[in-house]
Amino acid sequence: MDWLGLKGKTVIVTGGAMGIGGACIKGLAATGANVVVADMNEEAGTKAVEELKKDTAGNHTFIRVNVTDRNSVNEMVKSALKVTGRVDVLVNNAGINIPRLLVDPAGKEELTDEIWDKIVSVNQKGVFLCAQTVAREMIKTGDGGVIINMTSEAGMEGSEGQSAYSGTKAAVYTLTRAWAKELGRYKIRVVGIAPGILEATPLRSDEYERALAYTRGITVEKLREGYKKVSIPLKRNGKLSEVADLVCYLASERGSYITGTVVNITGGKTRV
Repeated sequence: MDWLGLKGKTVIVTGGAMGIGGACIKGLAATGANVVVADMNEEAGTKAVEELKKDTAGNHTFIRVNVTDRNSVNEMVKSALKVTGRVDVLVNNAGINIPRLLVDPAGKEELTDEIWDKIVSVNQKGVFLCAQTVAREMIKTGDGGVIINMTSEAGMEGSEGQSAYSGTKAAVYTLTRAWAKELGRYKIRVVGIAPGILEATPLRSDEYERALAYTRGITVEKLREGYKKVSIPLKRNGKLSEVADLVCYLASERGSYITGTVVNITGGKTRV
């Protein structure tokens, strides 16, 4: 039995080559969906699609995309439409995080115009461009669809040394709610997902940890120890596959009455 009803559906996952996106494409492909891996990293994206084709039966493809560029996003959607002639689900997952302080008296890691614009461009403008372009196609078919926006718990709590990232993720919360109100008349659901602390991925690079530790005035070792001091009732970090499972559920007809909200997947985390 195809419990989720995603078999044969076409799903675009931006930032799908690795990390949360990489887990999402595997989960979606396992349901029988046709997965479009959209990413800047051509090598990683091509490899990811090769693995999907080896392990699952769907019609999977890689498309190189710059989510901050409208022409690139338009081409991504055109290429995706060639898979089955439609796009049923968009997972707006592409995002970046560059830790910086609002003010750094030492002048080493202060938020600059360039870094601010880069984070906003990917995390906010990219979500807008992809959602708008895909929604247009969904409206044309008249069959509805699902847009899933990947936000973060930092968008509600704020995060020391990550104000620009937190701000853009907070924006995704309200964009999700507003778009759900606008697109509901077309049977398009818009839902957000806000992960908390997850298992480490290659995206949690040494440079990222160095910069974040600096903004908090601690060593990288202390930063890593801090992850263990966070109060998580389930007593563990989240798995990427658990985020992917939630994406699959929300994308499916099983989640057909869920829209205009953001679902936290944090193990009940609170800061101590």
